[in-house]
Amino acid sequence: MDLYDYKPELVKGSGKPIPYKLPETEATVGLENTRLLGPTSDFKHQGECGLYMSDLLPHTARHADDLCVLRAVQADSPNHPVAIRQLHTGNLFDTVPSMGSWLSYGLGTENQQLPSYITILPAEGERNFSSAFLPAIHQGTAIQHVGSSPDKAPIRHLTDSQVPAGVQRRRIDLIQSMNRRQLERLKVDQQMEGVIESFELAFRMQAETPKLVNFAEESKETLALYGIGEKPTDKFGRQCLLARRFAEAGVRFVQVSLRGWDHHGKIADGLKKECATSDKPVAGLLADLKSRGLLDDTLVLWGGEFGRTPHTQQNNGAGEAPGREHNHHGFTMWMAGGGIKGGITHGVTDDFGYYGIEGQVHINDLHATMLHLMGLDHERLTFEHHGRPFRLTDVAGNVVKEIIA
Repeated sequence: MDLYDYKPELVKGSGKPIPYKLPETEATVGLENTRLLGPTSDFKHQGECGLYMSDLLPHTARHADDLCVLRAVQADSPNHPVAIRQLHTGNLFDTVPSMGSWLSYGLGTENQQLPSYITILPAEGERNFSSAFLPAIHQGTAIQHVGSSPDKAPIRHLTDSQVPAGVQRRRIDLIQSMNRRQLERLKVDQQMEGVIESFELAFRMQAETPKLVNFAEESKETLALYGIGEKPTDKFGRQCLLARRFAEAGVRFVQVSLRGWDHHGKIADGLKKECATSDKPVAGLLADLKSRGLLDDTLVLWGGEFGRTPHTQQNNGAGEAPGREHNHHGFTMWMAGGGIKGGITHGVTDDFGYYGIEGQVHINDLHATMLHLMGLDHERLTFEHHGRPFRLTDVAGNVVKEIIA
């Protein structure tokens, strides 16, 4: 309701008691006297489609006709760690493969010198980009640094300046020979096979990765497009430009993370800051992909593990500006490119933006649709583990056919 889902009734009722019933299954301590909170900025119609968007996103607004805005996404938990796990893996509690690992497993790689799954400055634990019981080759490779500092390697343990390359190669050959003898004894061991493959990939990456994380070949116009060299967009701009470079090089799944959206207080200031940090780089990524002909077969997904409530919280400090609580009942994400209809909205929340009431898209549905757009059937992409077939969508999920071009 602050960025993509304008609610006139919320504007009218801002400061008044909440008119809807809170879920009986959720804790409501401290919400007895809470009030509605209207949007923190003005909205305008954008693009030929007339998408109503916040003024906090002027750069992304230029791509309104490319966006498919999902306004009634739903998750199963309002708790950050659990909801983040579900967004990444489709599962609330178990240790299962992440969505990037499933994509890697289903599609393989387009570049033998690079991982098929890369996560740039991951903000949460390794379980969220783990391959779990899938072969290790499909786990996410984390990029820890995006600056130009020569003393910080973008990927930990990828290089060893103390040992010549020839010696490294002989060391790996020795380790791999022992791994293969072990595999011969075991006959079948997919984890061992994955380890063997990942060792070889890591060695090949030493040649390819340094070139990809070096922006020397990028034009000044491209750097400016992402806001690189500017405040406050430099760091996130580098992340988004890296995402384009990796996608262009054939990496199947690239993830970019930005922390700081958890505004339980002072949301007007906090949201303004995060939008100023991310708006230009996100728009730059869309424009760059489009100009290079990459957006048609690159699916871009924007969003988080849940949204925020239309009402304020009352646990802020005395005199502190209001914020919003977590809301997993109906929130917004958007998709662009990759076979998605642009310039549309799908799904409806109630008059205040709390509950999804029409066209709801559960996280399982989101994952099923992502896999479908990549040419994979979410019900057939399975892996036998603990005596049963597992899949990203577990026993749920429907492809949202209405949003497919």
